[in-house]
Amino acid sequence: MMEQTNHSTDTLLASFQAGNMAAFSQLYNLHINVLFNYGLKLTIDKELLKDCIHDIFVKLYTKKDELGTIDNLRSYLFISLKNKLCDELRRRMYMSDTAVEEVSISTPTDVEDDYMEEEQRKNEFSLVRRLLDQLSPRQREALTLYYIEEKKYEDICEIMNMNYQSVRNLMYRGLTKLRSLAS
Repeated sequence: MMEQTNHSTDTLLASFQAGNMAAFSQLYNLHINVLFNYGLKLTIDKELLKDCIHDIFVKLYTKKDELGTIDNLRSYLFISLKNKLCDELRRRMYMSDTAVEEVSISTPTDVEDDYMEEEQRKNEFSLVRRLLDQLSPRQREALTLYYIEEKKYEDICEIMNMNYQSVRNLMYRGLTKLRSLAS
């Protein structure tokens, strides 16, 4: 299968270099996804990656007469993409006001950790929401005012039109119920 793809790529490349623009379009469609997936291993900046892929195809298009014989177009595209990404990243670093020592390089594990943390936050939020929904409306309101909106007991008394001891009792019963539901 790979040999067949290489043969069709070689045929398309020769046809493109002879002036067939439809062959260029087919080469683009044949390689765009694999280049994008390869590029994601080198950078997490998808917009930069798209720009670099676009640039190497523009270069391939405009310099088709100067390319000569390319033995393996796929390798040529991979190497071109890697070099283009390196050049762009170097250029951005050079133009940046940030010192090289201060730049943190994101690794795939960083992205995975961020994703896992976000998923955990969503799960915890969902759990809190389900637990709060099991409280009475007054208990939920009092706990929300105190813990989420960070209101003082005096403010809660005024907002809920209740005396101080009633608010304390309501909060105590709400927290007790939450503890029993959570365990």
